[in-house]
Amino acid sequence: MNHETSHVPAAAPRVQPEQLHEFAMRFTSSARGARLARRLVGHRLDAWGHPYLGHVNETLTLITSELTGNAVRHGHVPGRDFHLRLTERGGSTHVLRVEVTDTRTERLPRLAPQEPAVDKESGWGLVLVARLASRWAVEPRAEGPGKTVWAELRVPQDIPVPPAAGA
Repeated sequence: MNHETSHVPAAAPRVQPEQLHEFAMRFTSSARGARLARRLVGHRLDAWGHPYLGHVNETLTLITSELTGNAVRHGHVPGRDFHLRLTERGGSTHVLRVEVTDTRTERLPRLAPQEPAVDKESGWGLVLVARLASRWAVEPRAEGPGKTVWAELRVPQDIPVPPAAGA
């Protein structure tokens, strides 16, 4: 169930504040599913002009890793998958957004995550997301039980924005 869309009028003199790209897919709620989601996000970003070893790709891939890992670890409901959606919007503010949706309603992440003790190896995921993302939040799932945790990354003006497909 993945799809990618690219639509910006070829005659447009500059990028309008609209969606340039979208990738969405459902994954099994397992470590393997989370790993595959992270890899596909890195691949899509590279295909969209954000190279694997670039700051944007590395940052959003790390954010994706944390959000999908949390969906598997804390949002897992037996027999249910998680859904990932990656979008890129252009315009005066260029924004990449990753959304991870699971079907567990009663376990919501804290919007102001507390740092665990320095010697702890776990509990740092949302602290990283909060520090790396331009903004992030949790919303109720639109079509059924569960939640969507999303994070946005604004692309700085000094990083070249890749041209839209067909432009």
